[in-house]
Amino acid sequence: MIRDEGTVAEIISVREGLQIVTVQMRSGELEHAVHYTDTLPLLTPGDLVDLNVTAMKLRLGSGGFHIVISVRDRGSDHDSASTSSNGHIMKLKYTPMQRSVLAIEEPASSFHSSFQGDMNLEGMPVLLGELHSMLPVVICWLRYRHQQRNLSDRALEVAYIMTDGGALPLAWSEHVAILEGMEWLKTTITYGQAYGGKVEAVNKFSALVAAKNAVNADISLVTMGPGIVGTNTRYGFSGLEVGELVNAVSALGGIPVVIPRISFADPRIRHQGISHHTLTALQLAARCPAVVPLPILGVKENAIVQKQAQNLQLHQIEAMPSPSIAEIAEAFSQYPQPITSMGRGLSQDPVYFQAICAAADCASQLHNPLV
Repeated sequence: MIRDEGTVAEIISVREGLQIVTVQMRSGELEHAVHYTDTLPLLTPGDLVDLNVTAMKLRLGSGGFHIVISVRDRGSDHDSASTSSNGHIMKLKYTPMQRSVLAIEEPASSFHSSFQGDMNLEGMPVLLGELHSMLPVVICWLRYRHQQRNLSDRALEVAYIMTDGGALPLAWSEHVAILEGMEWLKTTITYGQAYGGKVEAVNKFSALVAAKNAVNADISLVTMGPGIVGTNTRYGFSGLEVGELVNAVSALGGIPVVIPRISFADPRIRHQGISHHTLTALQLAARCPAVVPLPILGVKENAIVQKQAQNLQLHQIEAMPSPSIAEIAEAFSQYPQPITSMGRGLSQDPVYFQAICAAADCASQLHNPLV
């Protein structure tokens, strides 16, 4: 770990569990830092802080932020900032940042007895995505579809499950903060080493079961937090977990619906058409069949995608109509922040967003075949 120190110059923003601040470094430079407030006190200008500057020093694309490790000379304020938990499940285990949470499965939980017996997903569709940017797209699109149809019944209630493949604190996700603030999510669930969800779970199986049996969601959406890892190798990328999630959903009696990562704007050949990440996860890691919705595209693009899909013989390929760019833009108009992926928005990479919306349509139809 590369450490440095600085003095808080300005508080940029505050949301539940997190502050963004400007810090004057010893060099005199003003740089941004993120400060998690679940175990440390709120910062004020003038505070001297220790910083983890590793990601920025290595130019890893961490969003341009250092991480606050500790706050100096605050005396008893440190004690008042520590969070209490009735739980005994540790996350960030055996690190200086480990913390206890109340997991839904453990004896102190009111749901503990339910987890003693057999539980399953009872055919619940579960959308499985590789990138965190898929989260707001799915939610915006499902709400738009509901409004478009002028349905009298309630909108689909979606539980978001965040894996530990990317960022571990849920508080780091601005998308989650926005969606929760707008009450567009039924709940949030974090499992493994990820933490901060309204529901904490030990592993992917219990997280999925909780979404169905404790939260009573109509559909679950599972992605990692921000910060996918890739190495330009066949096996060394964190999105491979999508295949493992297919197996878990299938084992629990749910319907795994994989959101394909499709792009014709990404300059990297391995991500042209259906990304090799999606193909590898489904060919290598997935041992059970999944539903793979593919949007119907233009002739040239469709030919490329269909040829790639021939390698997914284990899975159920579903051809889905492609929503128009105008429709997707209308769906996004109610969302207060731009939605991008890999720095590209709807106009720069329309097929990426069409594929996500088509998958959301497919999951919606699986939940209610009459829709």
